Amino acid sequence: MDADLGDVVIEEDEEMIQERTRHTAPGLLMLLIFIIILVVAGLGIFRAARVGDVMGAVAFVAVLVIDSLMMTGLFTVAPNEGQVLQLFGAYRGTARDEGLRWANPFYSKRRISLRVRNFESAKLKVNDTDGNPIEIAAVVVWRVIDTAEAVFEVDEYEHYVRVQSEAAVRGLATRYPYDAHHEGELSLRGSTDDVARALQAQIQERLAKAGVEVIEARISHLAYSPEIAAAMLRRQQAGAIIAARTKIVEGAVGMVDMALDMLSRSSRVHLDEERKAQMVSNLLVVLCGDKETQPVVNAGTIYQ
Repeated sequence: MDADLGDVVIEEDEEMIQERTRHTAPGLLMLLIFIIILVVAGLGIFRAARVGDVMGAVAFVAVLVIDSLMMTGLFTVAPNEGQVLQLFGAYRGTARDEGLRWANPFYSKRRISLRVRNFESAKLKVNDTDGNPIEIAAVVVWRVIDTAEAVFEVDEYEHYVRVQSEAAVRGLATRYPYDAHHEGELSLRGSTDDVARALQAQIQERLAKAGVEVIEARISHLAYSPEIAAAMLRRQQAGAIIAARTKIVEGAVGMVDMALDMLSRSSRVHLDEERKAQMVSNLLVVLCGDKETQPVVNAGTIYQ
């Protein structure tokens, strides 16, 4: 019976290892018990040696050895810290109870910090959505919330956080322009809050399997690349000049319109269309010029 192995697809549904709380015994109580056993075993060995009871001495020595072995199960847990417990490679749980604790001495223990941490990514050179090369860096604030996923789902979770965060920053930079070209358009420089929320969401999506919570992510450095920085600076300056000139012209036209309206309502001065045109021209020159104007006294008339 022939079978086409090329059409066979094997799917494996691997469940993620998630944190389980492991309750451990109070360390001070267990330490007191071990000390009592240690003293009793020492006295027993001394008495058995005095009466020549070899079997009794051997029994007390065995108790002493076992007691010493059990004492190796003592460990400490600091605030905002977890101890991942494994028995011969198998995950048995995470101890989060603070202070001196005791667990099976055969458990291997790995200390995982649950404190809030932050790092600043390197300055990355990427292209924005317009194709302009820019330099960008971000600050990411994060913490471990699932110790089992952080230890068993990824290799070196701290390095994983850095690499995935930088990848998210690169992806974000390609989705937005450096500057907005239209009103209401999102940009890296002008929409800091929206961009920060998008960056946080992207990083969180990438780090979900690592048991990490992203508390905040913000752009810490943003600039054009050196090879186009000068050209882009001139472009920004030109845009600022155009915007300023537009405001000046709008104000000047309003002032001219107001002056003509006031003169038309006055009975002292009557202007024909030609004189109005000359007045408008003179006022616009005075109001829109970037240098001080010099007055010229006209002793004649515009009709001669």
